[in-house]
Amino acid sequence: MGLDKTVASAAEAVADIGAGASLAVGGFGLCGIPGTLIDALWQREVSDLRIVSNNCGVDDWGLGLLLAAGQISRMTSSYVGENKEFARQYLTGELEVELVPQGTLAERLRAGGAGIPAFYTPAGTGTQVGEGGLPWKYAPGGGAVAVASPAKETREFDGRPYLLEHGITTDFALVRATIGDRHGNLVFRSSARNFNPLAAMAGRITIAEVDHLVEPGELDPDEVHLPGVFVQRVVRVTPGDPAAERRVERRTVRQEGEA
Repeated sequence: MGLDKTVASAAEAVADIGAGASLAVGGFGLCGIPGTLIDALWQREVSDLRIVSNNCGVDDWGLGLLLAAGQISRMTSSYVGENKEFARQYLTGELEVELVPQGTLAERLRAGGAGIPAFYTPAGTGTQVGEGGLPWKYAPGGGAVAVASPAKETREFDGRPYLLEHGITTDFALVRATIGDRHGNLVFRSSARNFNPLAAMAGRITIAEVDHLVEPGELDPDEVHLPGVFVQRVVRVTPGDPAAERRVERRTVRQEGEA
Protein backbone atom coordinates (compact mmCIF):
# COMPACT_ATOMS: atom_id res chain seq x y z
CA MET A 1 0.00 0.00 0.00
CA GLY A 2 3.02 2.29 0.24
CA LEU A 3 3.49 4.88 2.93
CA ASP A 4 -0.09 6.17 2.78
CA LYS A 5 -2.04 3.52 4.72
CA THR A 6 -5.43 5.22 4.75
CA VAL A 7 -8.48 3.40 3.38
CA ALA A 8 -11.79 4.97 2.47
CA SER A 9 -14.11 3.19 4.88
CA ALA A 10 -14.32 0.73 7.76
CA ALA A 11 -16.12 -1.72 5.47
CA GLU A 12 -13.19 -1.67 3.05
CA ALA A 13 -10.70 -2.01 5.89
CA VAL A 14 -12.24 -5.26 7.24
CA ALA A 15 -13.27 -6.72 3.87
CA ASP A 16 -10.67 -9.51 3.93
CA ILE A 17 -11.38 -10.71 7.48
CA GLY A 18 -12.88 -14.13 6.89
CA ALA A 19 -14.52 -16.88 8.91
CA GLY A 20 -12.21 -18.46 11.47
CA ALA A 21 -9.89 -15.45 11.67
CA SER A 22 -8.15 -14.55 14.92
CA LEU A 23 -8.29 -10.93 16.08
CA ALA A 24 -6.68 -8.89 18.83
CA VAL A 25 -9.08 -6.08 19.73
CA GLY A 26 -8.14 -3.01 21.74
CA GLY A 27 -10.15 -1.34 24.46
CA PHE A 28 -10.32 -1.20 28.24
CA GLY A 29 -13.88 -1.58 29.46
CA LEU A 30 -15.66 0.63 26.93
CA CYS A 31 -12.72 3.03 26.63
CA GLY A 32 -10.84 2.94 23.35
CA ILE A 33 -13.22 0.49 21.68
CA PRO A 34 -12.79 0.33 17.86
CA GLY A 35 -16.56 0.55 17.48
CA THR A 36 -16.62 1.54 13.81
CA LEU A 37 -14.51 -1.43 12.76
CA ILE A 38 -16.50 -3.80 14.99
CA ASP A 39 -19.74 -2.51 13.49
CA ALA A 40 -18.42 -3.08 9.96
CA LEU A 41 -17.44 -6.64 10.88
CA TRP A 42 -20.85 -7.20 12.48
CA GLN A 43 -22.61 -6.06 9.30
CA ARG A 44 -20.54 -8.51 7.23
CA GLU A 45 -21.78 -11.38 9.47
CA VAL A 46 -18.34 -13.01 9.59
CA SER A 47 -18.53 -16.12 11.78
CA ASP A 48 -16.27 -18.33 13.90
CA LEU A 49 -14.09 -15.44 15.04
CA ARG A 50 -11.43 -16.14 17.66
CA ILE A 51 -10.90 -12.94 19.60
CA VAL A 52 -8.29 -11.80 22.11
CA SER A 53 -9.40 -8.76 24.08
CA ASN A 54 -9.33 -7.56 27.66
CA ASN A 55 -13.13 -7.86 27.81
CA CYS A 56 -16.06 -8.56 25.49
CA GLY A 57 -17.90 -5.26 25.64
CA VAL A 58 -21.42 -5.14 27.03
CA ASP A 59 -24.62 -6.77 25.80
CA ASP A 60 -25.38 -4.16 23.15
CA TRP A 61 -22.04 -2.54 22.45
CA GLY A 62 -18.52 -3.24 21.28
CA LEU A 63 -17.67 -6.91 20.92
CA GLY A 64 -21.03 -7.64 22.54
CA LEU A 65 -22.60 -7.02 19.11
CA LEU A 66 -20.57 -9.81 17.52
CA LEU A 67 -21.22 -12.08 20.48
CA ALA A 68 -25.00 -11.61 20.39
CA ALA A 69 -24.97 -12.36 16.65
CA GLY A 70 -23.16 -15.64 17.22
CA GLN A 71 -20.08 -14.50 15.33
CA ILE A 72 -17.54 -15.31 18.08
CA SER A 73 -16.51 -18.91 18.77
CA ARG A 74 -13.65 -18.28 21.19
CA MET A 75 -12.63 -15.48 23.57
CA THR A 76 -9.32 -14.97 25.34
CA SER A 77 -9.99 -12.32 28.00
CA SER A 78 -9.23 -11.23 31.53
CA TYR A 79 -12.54 -9.61 32.52
CA VAL A 80 -16.04 -10.50 31.33
CA GLY A 81 -18.29 -9.44 34.20
CA GLU A 82 -20.41 -6.85 32.39
CA ASN A 83 -21.93 -9.07 29.71
CA LYS A 84 -24.86 -11.37 30.57
CA GLU A 85 -24.98 -12.86 27.06
CA PHE A 86 -21.32 -13.80 27.41
CA ALA A 87 -22.09 -15.71 30.61
CA ARG A 88 -25.08 -17.44 29.01
CA GLN A 89 -23.16 -18.61 25.95
CA TYR A 90 -20.22 -19.79 28.03
CA LEU A 91 -22.30 -21.75 30.53
CA THR A 92 -24.41 -23.42 27.82
CA GLY A 93 -21.41 -24.57 25.78
CA GLU A 94 -21.83 -22.15 22.87
CA LEU A 95 -18.62 -20.21 23.52
CA GLU A 96 -15.07 -21.26 24.36
CA VAL A 97 -13.41 -18.96 26.91
CA GLU A 98 -9.79 -18.74 28.04
CA LEU A 99 -9.56 -16.50 31.10
CA VAL A 100 -6.10 -15.00 31.59
CA PRO A 101 -4.80 -12.80 34.44
CA GLN A 102 -4.90 -9.22 33.16
CA GLY A 103 -1.19 -8.49 33.42
CA THR A 104 -0.35 -11.82 31.84
CA LEU A 105 -2.71 -11.09 28.94
CA ALA A 106 -1.07 -7.72 28.37
CA GLU A 107 2.40 -9.25 28.40
CA ARG A 108 1.37 -12.13 26.10
CA LEU A 109 0.20 -9.59 23.51
CA ARG A 110 3.33 -7.46 23.92
CA ALA A 111 5.57 -10.51 23.70
CA GLY A 112 3.88 -11.75 20.55
CA GLY A 113 4.30 -8.35 18.93
CA ALA A 114 7.96 -8.20 19.94
CA GLY A 115 8.70 -11.67 18.52
CA ILE A 116 9.14 -13.28 21.95
CA PRO A 117 7.57 -16.79 21.82
CA ALA A 118 7.19 -17.30 25.58
CA PHE A 119 8.13 -15.95 29.02
CA TYR A 120 7.93 -16.89 32.69
CA THR A 121 5.66 -15.12 35.19
CA PRO A 122 4.72 -15.73 38.85
CA ALA A 123 1.07 -14.79 38.17
CA GLY A 124 -1.23 -17.78 38.56
CA THR A 125 1.17 -20.14 40.32
CA GLY A 126 -0.57 -22.40 42.83
CA THR A 127 -3.93 -21.96 41.08
CA GLN A 128 -5.80 -23.67 38.25
CA VAL A 129 -4.24 -21.14 35.90
CA GLY A 130 -1.02 -23.10 36.29
CA GLU A 131 -2.30 -26.50 37.36
CA GLY A 132 -4.89 -26.76 34.59
CA GLY A 133 -8.48 -27.88 34.71
CA LEU A 134 -10.19 -24.52 34.15
CA PRO A 135 -13.28 -25.08 31.99
CA TRP A 136 -12.59 -23.51 28.61
CA LYS A 137 -15.76 -24.92 27.08
CA TYR A 138 -18.77 -26.77 28.42
CA ALA A 139 -20.64 -29.50 26.60
CA PRO A 140 -23.80 -28.39 24.76
CA GLY A 141 -26.41 -27.46 27.33
CA GLY A 142 -23.82 -26.88 30.04
CA GLY A 143 -22.86 -29.08 32.97
CA ALA A 144 -20.02 -31.30 31.76
CA VAL A 145 -16.68 -29.77 30.79
CA ALA A 146 -15.86 -30.44 27.14
CA VAL A 147 -12.49 -28.62 26.99
CA ALA A 148 -10.31 -27.86 30.02
CA SER A 149 -7.16 -25.77 30.26
CA PRO A 150 -3.88 -27.72 30.22
CA ALA A 151 -1.28 -27.59 32.96
CA LYS A 152 1.48 -25.05 32.30
CA GLU A 153 5.18 -25.70 32.46
CA THR A 154 6.65 -24.52 35.78
CA ARG A 155 10.22 -23.49 36.54
CA GLU A 156 11.84 -22.18 39.69
CA PHE A 157 13.93 -19.01 39.78
CA ASP A 158 15.61 -17.90 43.04
CA GLY A 159 13.41 -20.28 44.98
CA ARG A 160 10.13 -19.01 43.51
CA PRO A 161 7.92 -20.87 41.00
CA TYR A 162 7.05 -19.31 37.66
CA LEU A 163 4.68 -20.34 34.87
CA LEU A 164 5.58 -20.46 31.20
CA GLU A 165 3.17 -18.32 29.16
CA HIS A 166 3.15 -18.09 25.38
CA GLY A 167 3.13 -14.87 23.37
CA ILE A 168 -0.01 -14.12 21.37
CA THR A 169 -0.13 -13.26 17.68
CA THR A 170 -3.31 -12.94 15.61
CA ASP A 171 -4.32 -12.68 11.97
CA PHE A 172 -5.72 -9.17 12.46
CA ALA A 173 -5.88 -6.45 15.12
CA LEU A 174 -8.54 -3.75 15.49
CA VAL A 175 -7.65 -0.65 17.51
CA ARG A 176 -8.83 2.90 18.09
CA ALA A 177 -6.59 5.93 18.47
CA THR A 178 -7.29 9.58 19.12
CA ILE A 179 -4.83 10.79 16.49
CA GLY A 180 -3.17 9.00 13.60
CA ASP A 181 -1.26 10.05 10.53
CA ARG A 182 -1.29 8.52 7.06
CA HIS A 183 1.82 6.49 7.85
CA GLY A 184 0.04 4.74 10.73
CA ASN A 185 1.73 6.49 13.65
CA LEU A 186 -0.81 6.57 16.49
CA VAL A 187 -1.53 8.57 19.64
CA PHE A 188 -3.91 7.16 22.27
CA ARG A 189 -5.69 9.06 25.02
CA SER A 190 -5.53 8.07 28.70
CA SER A 191 -6.97 4.61 29.46
CA ALA A 192 -7.36 3.83 25.75
CA ARG A 193 -3.59 3.31 25.85
CA ASN A 194 -3.90 0.30 28.19
CA PHE A 195 -4.53 -2.42 25.62
CA ASN A 196 -4.73 -0.76 22.19
CA PRO A 197 -0.95 -0.54 21.54
CA LEU A 198 -0.47 -4.13 22.72
CA ALA A 199 -3.28 -5.46 20.54
CA ALA A 200 -1.88 -3.52 17.59
CA MET A 201 1.55 -5.09 18.04
CA ALA A 202 0.12 -8.62 18.11
CA GLY A 203 -1.78 -8.44 14.81
CA ARG A 204 -0.25 -9.54 11.51
CA ILE A 205 -2.50 -6.96 9.84
CA THR A 206 -3.44 -4.09 12.14
CA ILE A 207 -6.33 -1.78 11.32
CA ALA A 208 -6.65 1.49 13.24
CA GLU A 209 -9.66 3.78 13.37
CA VAL A 210 -8.69 7.32 14.34
CA ASP A 211 -10.72 10.29 15.53
CA HIS A 212 -8.34 12.79 13.95
CA LEU A 213 -6.28 12.10 10.84
CA VAL A 214 -3.23 14.31 10.34
CA GLU A 215 -0.57 14.55 7.68
CA PRO A 216 2.87 12.94 8.06
CA GLY A 217 5.20 15.22 9.97
CA GLU A 218 2.46 16.87 12.03
CA LEU A 219 3.05 14.54 14.97
CA ASP A 220 6.10 15.19 17.10
CA PRO A 221 7.98 11.86 17.33
CA ASP A 222 7.88 12.16 21.13
CA GLU A 223 4.07 12.20 20.98
CA VAL A 224 3.76 8.88 19.15
CA HIS A 225 2.64 5.96 21.34
CA LEU A 226 2.73 3.36 18.57
CA PRO A 227 4.92 3.68 15.46
CA GLY A 228 3.43 3.05 12.06
CA VAL A 229 5.55 -0.07 11.49
CA PHE A 230 2.89 -1.96 13.47
CA VAL A 231 -0.08 -0.55 11.49
CA GLN A 232 -1.16 -1.55 7.98
CA ARG A 233 -4.48 0.33 7.55
CA VAL A 234 -5.89 3.60 8.89
CA VAL A 235 -9.55 4.68 8.79
CA ARG A 236 -10.79 8.11 9.86
CA VAL A 237 -13.88 7.94 12.07
CA THR A 238 -16.81 9.81 10.55
CA PRO A 239 -17.94 12.57 12.95
CA GLY A 240 -21.35 11.75 14.38
CA ASP A 241 -21.19 8.06 13.45
CA PRO A 242 -23.22 6.21 16.14
CA ALA A 243 -20.80 3.28 15.95
CA ALA A 244 -18.00 5.60 17.08
CA GLU A 245 -19.85 6.85 20.16
CA ARG A 246 -17.88 7.06 23.39
CA ARG A 247 -19.92 5.30 26.07
CA VAL A 248 -19.57 5.31 29.84
CA GLU A 249 -19.61 1.72 31.06
CA ARG A 250 -21.01 2.35 34.52
CA ARG A 251 -22.24 5.83 35.29
CA THR A 252 -22.22 6.71 39.00
CA VAL A 253 -23.45 10.06 40.25
CA ARG A 254 -23.73 11.59 43.70
CA GLN A 255 -27.20 11.55 45.21
CA GLU A 256 -28.87 14.91 45.80
CA GLY A 257 -27.91 16.29 49.20
CA GLU A 258 -24.99 13.88 49.58
CA ALA A 259 -21.83 15.51 50.87
